[in-house]
Amino acid sequence: MSEKRLNVFERYLTVWVAACMGVGVLIGKAAPGLVDWLRRMEFGTESHINIPIAVLLWLMIYPMMLKIDFGSLSNVGRKPKGLLITLVVNWLVKPFSMALLGWVFFKHIFTPWIGPELAEQYIAGVIILAAAPCTAMVFVWSYLTDGDPAYTLVQVAVNDLIMLAAFAPIVKFLVSGASSLVVPFSVLLWAVFIFIVIPLSAGALTRFTLVKSRGKDWFEAAFMPKFHPVSVIALLATLVFIFAFQAENITSRFSHVLLIAVPITLQVYFNSGLVYWLMRKFKVEYPVAAPGALIGASNFFELAVATAIALFGPGSGAALATVVGVLVEVPVMLSVCSVCVRTRGWFPAPEVTARA
Repeated sequence: MSEKRLNVFERYLTVWVAACMGVGVLIGKAAPGLVDWLRRMEFGTESHINIPIAVLLWLMIYPMMLKIDFGSLSNVGRKPKGLLITLVVNWLVKPFSMALLGWVFFKHIFTPWIGPELAEQYIAGVIILAAAPCTAMVFVWSYLTDGDPAYTLVQVAVNDLIMLAAFAPIVKFLVSGASSLVVPFSVLLWAVFIFIVIPLSAGALTRFTLVKSRGKDWFEAAFMPKFHPVSVIALLATLVFIFAFQAENITSRFSHVLLIAVPITLQVYFNSGLVYWLMRKFKVEYPVAAPGALIGASNFFELAVATAIALFGPGSGAALATVVGVLVEVPVMLSVCSVCVRTRGWFPAPEVTARA
């Protein structure tokens, strides 16, 4: 079997993010007037929902939603053990473990270097990041580990539906509990509506209409690939904007980026390891165990970035924390993929599970 590889963009995502950081900081320092004008372009006074970033994020999220086939939900009971384990960890462990890690590191261990005010912003950012399970990149991780594509699709579809109802309450509860920050629930609901409901509905409607009229093969082979450059360009442009807004913070507090990465990295390894261990304990087959561990560890960072900006503004510490999640996503998740591939012999063969 030939070695599976990421495309150039996915393989070097961390490099692109670092490049965008450099470009954004350069623009922020060289043209502060322009950056301030762009920062003040909001949907209503003090709404914190920046118009250029909102448009870019929507262009980024919509192509991802085209991949979600809600018809796959008819197979939701096909492998219930794997699905149940990942859902429990995604929604009952992952956000809470991240809140605990954020509280320990930012409120206590790192406080002498970051101060109490930024500590609360960073806690909010990592909680928002962990409360949104991965949607798009999990298909890449599943492919690299020889995961079951049908199971991965079911898992993503179920998580997206749960996210509609659970994301806002979890973020409100954990951010308010772990910090003194005010989290307007109405802003969270607007973020869910703008960045999940609208693109998810548009993607589902587009998929249903075009698959019905032109066929699934044409939709996946001819239509969807056209949007890949759009989502890539939108992501990179969004990062340039955010780093331009964060230019002063980054140049004066670059060490904070490294500190923020610590609890995020620990959280990825903890949650992926927990899911993987539970899958092995309950004798779930490897093609289900691997993507289950990966979707329980990676994050829907596009939604996290959008929500942090909507709540606290593009120049906030919370927004910076979510962007650091993008920075560490690829190298950390590739290491998890490598562990999964090397340990596939720990799990029963698919045919054994099928007879159980």
